[in-house]
Amino acid sequence: MGSRGLWPLAEVQEAEPPAGVRGSAPAVCVCIALVLALFLLSVAAPSAATELKLATWNLEWLTFRPAGDPALPADVQPKRPEDLARLRAYAAVLDADVVALQEVDGPQAAAAVFLPERYVIHMTGDRVVQRVGFAVRRGLTFTANPDLTALELPGSRLRSGADITLDWRGGRLRLLAVHLKSGCRQNRLTDMMRAACPVLRTQLAALQGWVAQRRAEGVPFALLGDFNRWMDAGDTFYAALQEGGGLLRATEGRSSRCWGGGGFVDHIIAGGAARGWMRPETLLVLVYRETGGEWRQLLSDHCPVSVRFVMPD
Repeated sequence: MGSRGLWPLAEVQEAEPPAGVRGSAPAVCVCIALVLALFLLSVAAPSAATELKLATWNLEWLTFRPAGDPALPADVQPKRPEDLARLRAYAAVLDADVVALQEVDGPQAAAAVFLPERYVIHMTGDRVVQRVGFAVRRGLTFTANPDLTALELPGSRLRSGADITLDWRGGRLRLLAVHLKSGCRQNRLTDMMRAACPVLRTQLAALQGWVAQRRAEGVPFALLGDFNRWMDAGDTFYAALQEGGGLLRATEGRSSRCWGGGGFVDHIIAGGAARGWMRPETLLVLVYRETGGEWRQLLSDHCPVSVRFVMPD
């Protein structure tokens, strides 16, 4: 299930034999026997861990609706077939086991990038164009939990959270994909001069409730998605989210190289036992080769962000 092969028992390096034994038949036999023994042991030994690559990707208005559709803003241009082909190629390069998706207009639109023969798509039941969901590599077992509808405030076009539980032979991992309110990247949540900040504060309360439930259950968990928030040192949003127990954020202390660089708004955050499974040093940003400004809309204004988890079996 997304395993990248057995973790090596030892690193075998080629080296010159010591002086005096070069070309010695017994020494050569011993070396061959040692290498063979290590190979057989590595094949016979059970895997000590399962490696999982988790990613998040905001695909910016991924929809089949035509330009001018009442559900789309006037300045949105749907992606062309050649744009979808490029995104599919980037999805193949990303090669993640689980991808949290944002701004995707349902399962069919998601399947245009994450091909059905490789991925199972799960989306929220929202009736908005910018839906949230997951692409899960075939072969992985997961259960769909009820959407976190508390993130979708009454009368808004906001999105619910997509909630799934991954199952493998060593246990479970609960995942929540989110796309939070934009417009309050670094302001105080109580800033009434920015209408987005009180909305984000309300969404924060819903996330705090979800995290508290996972802690009470003792289930390892992770939150992935577009938080529309820089979570630099001292950020009040992230500090409040961590209340009641520590979290580990893969993007902490890092900056993104996407579209010229800047702070992260796409985050992957681990909690519970999953804190010890996430390897922040494996954080990657898949930067597009296309550099012209027009590509930000033709592809996406967000780049895929990924990190690896190593989970005990």
